[in-house]
Amino acid sequence: MEEQIKYLAQNLISTLSEKLGVDLKYDRASVEWIDGYIERIRTNLEEAAIAGLSNSIGAFLGECIIANHGGQWRESEGTWGVYFDEENAAYPFAKVQKHLLHGSGDSILSFYDVIPVVFSKSHEI
Repeated sequence: MEEQIKYLAQNLISTLSEKLGVDLKYDRASVEWIDGYIERIRTNLEEAAIAGLSNSIGAFLGECIIANHGGQWRESEGTWGVYFDEENAAYPFAKVQKHLLHGSGDSILSFYDVIPVVFSKSHEI
């Protein structure tokens, strides 16, 4: 499954490059671009498109998290997430779906930005 996730992320990069001319990388600037992209398209999406986009963008977001904050993909109780250790994980697929459904109050950029803050505080306890 991990290889499928990586494929989805790379496919999103290729597709958006080809169709929109954007050069995405696994970095914060690209997460910021995708955050804005979600805001530009989300109100015109049909329900069926939300599931597919949640998977593609979620895979990309997870790969960005791993590239910049560490962690690894892991499945627990049927849900895939990026795990930093046994007690700390981020769930990019769920977060993307929330952003697509509810808007900027569930921003993937703020989710991405808060990860190092939350993760470092979890080790202080």
